[in-house]
Amino acid sequence: MSDHAFQLLAIIIYMLAMVIIGWYAYKRTTNLNDYMLGGRDLGPVVTALSAGAADMSGWLLMGLPGAIYAAGLVEAWLAIGLTLGAWLNWLLVAPRLRVYTQVSKDSITIPSFLDNRLRDNTKLIRIVSGIVILVFFTFYVSSGMVSGGKFFESSFGFDYHTGLLIVTVVTVGYTLFGGFLAVSYTDTIQGLIMFLALVLVPIVGVFVTGGIGETVSSIKAVDPQHFSLFASATAAGVISSIAWGLGYFGQPHIIVRFMAIKSVSETKQARRIGIGWMILSLLGAMGTAIVGLAYFQQNGQVLDDPETVFIVMGQILFHPFIAGIMLAAILAAVMSTISSQLIVTSSALIEDMYKALFKKDASDKHYVMAGRIAVFVVSIIAAILGWNPDSSILDLVGFAWAGFGAAFGPTILLALYWKKLTNIGALVGMVVGAVVAFVWGQSEALSGMLYEIVPGFLINLILAVVVSLITYKPNKDIEKEFDDTIELLKSEKK
Repeated sequence: MSDHAFQLLAIIIYMLAMVIIGWYAYKRTTNLNDYMLGGRDLGPVVTALSAGAADMSGWLLMGLPGAIYAAGLVEAWLAIGLTLGAWLNWLLVAPRLRVYTQVSKDSITIPSFLDNRLRDNTKLIRIVSGIVILVFFTFYVSSGMVSGGKFFESSFGFDYHTGLLIVTVVTVGYTLFGGFLAVSYTDTIQGLIMFLALVLVPIVGVFVTGGIGETVSSIKAVDPQHFSLFASATAAGVISSIAWGLGYFGQPHIIVRFMAIKSVSETKQARRIGIGWMILSLLGAMGTAIVGLAYFQQNGQVLDDPETVFIVMGQILFHPFIAGIMLAAILAAVMSTISSQLIVTSSALIEDMYKALFKKDASDKHYVMAGRIAVFVVSIIAAILGWNPDSSILDLVGFAWAGFGAAFGPTILLALYWKKLTNIGALVGMVVGAVVAFVWGQSEALSGMLYEIVPGFLINLILAVVVSLITYKPNKDIEKEFDDTIELLKSEKK
């Protein structure tokens, strides 16, 4: 068998495994709560790894190693910011969101939680939140499909559109039928594949490059400042990179995992697993870049595209079949994010728009079928948007992260920790925060000075507090739910 045949065999086995897991989840999905939230029965390992896999996407295996390879550890500030943000998200949001969403009318989506928590009789928060999720995640899903098409084109010489269709059909298939459980189970396997691949490449690579001492010497021969966190760094650049961590509080496809974990007591274990996975994976990505740079320096070679360092080192260091598993890790990163975003988009469309505005008394079977139709429709639109390989949709990924963080982040934190947040305060803050992030991001002068999530997040926070103080009226139901949540948290932590 040729090298390409071995690698393709590994990809086929991986994709078949994803389909089988999807079928297993389909057999366990009986109602809307199962389809949208897995019946709130996820264990800490599945919760942690699926959240991590949904979060990282292809950036972890290609973007970060490429940046470290090209510019050095000064690019690690983004990883530091994301790790800090993820840790705070697990610490501050996970336990309260798990309890509060159940106390507040058993809410199964972020928009429905905000609607129930704030007693928004106008339904505006639910609808606006649903629209924001629907629009941005459709583009976000599309960008993932574009990445999948380019993956098969560059790795196996497939036609771009063929690659896009393969990724779309497999991912949509297990998401459509298996729902949230399928997404969570497949994300867990994908997270493990990503982790093992990122740990193996630098460990094996450092032996090939002659050990740690020789590797460091080779790197310094290329750039004496390569290991410096501060070389060429600016204060605004460091702040902007660390500020990416603010985005976690408002990412629906990540925080929905907190709502699905079996109990509050398991969030601590899940946090340790999730952050451990994240730190080791990020270190593996940076280590891959370092051993890759040392290897090419020692062999007098030049890597044309730094973002391919993980792929190339995997092919150099391992048997073609193992290298194929390394390639599957990249595909896993792409597919895990697509599937997570698809199920949240479907939830927003059905639970927060269709169900809230039209059908209120239909059976669970009806809503589950509607959810599957929503996944299919959104996937078709996303595939059409991504059909052009030169599409600028990929440019929206950074904005989508900032937009969600600025729109939902402060709102979620205030809803969980401040009793006086009002529906008007939340709505004004959410809309203005998203608009500020958008406008700031469109200005090269402003975005070059500071990442748009910072002004968007802060203005949302300030407006939500000020408007809430102006419009606040005591509500016994809201106060009781808030107090009940605190009491349940205390009892479950004992």
